[in-house]
Amino acid sequence: MSEKVQLIPEEGETIEVDVDIAQMSVLVKSMIDDAGTEEDIPLPNVKKATLEKVIEFCQHYKEEPLQDIEKPLKTNNIKDVVAPWYGEFVSIEIEELYEIILAANYLDVKPLLEVTCAAVAAMMKGKSIEEIRSLFNIENDFTPEEEEQIREENKWAEEAI
Repeated sequence: MSEKVQLIPEEGETIEVDVDIAQMSVLVKSMIDDAGTEEDIPLPNVKKATLEKVIEFCQHYKEEPLQDIEKPLKTNNIKDVVAPWYGEFVSIEIEELYEIILAANYLDVKPLLEVTCAAVAAMMKGKSIEEIRSLFNIENDFTPEEEEQIREENKWAEEAI
């Protein structure tokens, strides 16, 4: 029987996780190293549903590690870039993906952060600025003059694509 640790997400409900899975998070690993597995580990910046997705990812990763993601991405379909399970895992609503990105960053789970950010990059690939704003619900708060100045200053970036 493997050793367990209690994780406490934002809502306060305990989630019991195998230590080897929990320690895929650098944050959790350092807390276990400091206090041991007997102490509950509070994770106030992560919602329960998001923490469950992080745990699901870590459990799968243990069985089938994520292969290196080739950069720059050659396609706008993340499912063409990663193994099928990972492609399905990140093919979710943008709001949920964003929550997982924040959790992966906070918990310091590098492979999860890599695949979720690659999914966002794939969503953006080949899209215009206006399409990206629409996709991510970003308001354009530049005046036309400011926008033109920024385009002029960063013309080199568009030429590199």
